[in-house]
Amino acid sequence: MKNLKLFFLTLIAGFGLSINAQTADEIIETYLENIGGKENLAKIESILMTGVVNAQGMEIPIKTVSTNDGKMYLEIDMQGNKIKQLISDGKKVYNMNMMNQKMEEMPSDLSKVMINEFKDFPNPFIAYKEKGYTAEFIGKDTTEDGTEVLKVKLTKKPITIDGEESANESIYYFDAENYVPIVIETEIPTGPAKGQKMKTPLSDYQEVDGMYFPFSTAMQGMPMNYKTIELNPKIEDKDFELPEAAATPDADKKN
Repeated sequence: MKNLKLFFLTLIAGFGLSINAQTADEIIETYLENIGGKENLAKIESILMTGVVNAQGMEIPIKTVSTNDGKMYLEIDMQGNKIKQLISDGKKVYNMNMMNQKMEEMPSDLSKVMINEFKDFPNPFIAYKEKGYTAEFIGKDTTEDGTEVLKVKLTKKPITIDGEESANESIYYFDAENYVPIVIETEIPTGPAKGQKMKTPLSDYQEVDGMYFPFSTAMQGMPMNYKTIELNPKIEDKDFELPEAAATPDADKKN
């Protein structure tokens, strides 16, 4: 009798897990279909986005270019002076030291984490199982403004920074009506705010060549609004070259 009871408990638990997995898949499939379809998204090789970021009440023009092989750069316009703040050539990542106005190579472990994120182009949910990721439906919720959401946790492979391995998880808050994410919750992996939760808003979805992208979001807590998004623009490898010789972390330690 006990064995029979245990069998039914195990069966029920397994059935519950399969429902959760299926629900997560259904949410993701509906989402990808709603924004243009997996086949069309997979045809995107590069994206150019222009807009403004609001930094302490000052609107700063920005431009980002990203590709499906991990290349990326972020350029800001400071009163007509265009500065590339972040560059990835697909192998290493460099950022601008605003104190000395020089590009510096980021530590290799952090660079690797960032490049892996860049390669989740143009959407981390495309072929996520083939990449070894898992998705789990973790329930319904209601945001502060009263929007009903479906929460899906996307778990990627663990990351290692400064020799410490940590989980790589993001929680996507899908609008229960339109099935598009309106918030992404992540944990800050390094720096003074390490371990704190960060919520990135996504809104103002607009059509671009038959696909939909959020034109309003935030960058490091600063509101950011895109004005244009161009798919598969003409770009060249030199666009991702450093404007000058960059300092490396090892070189900095020697000086």
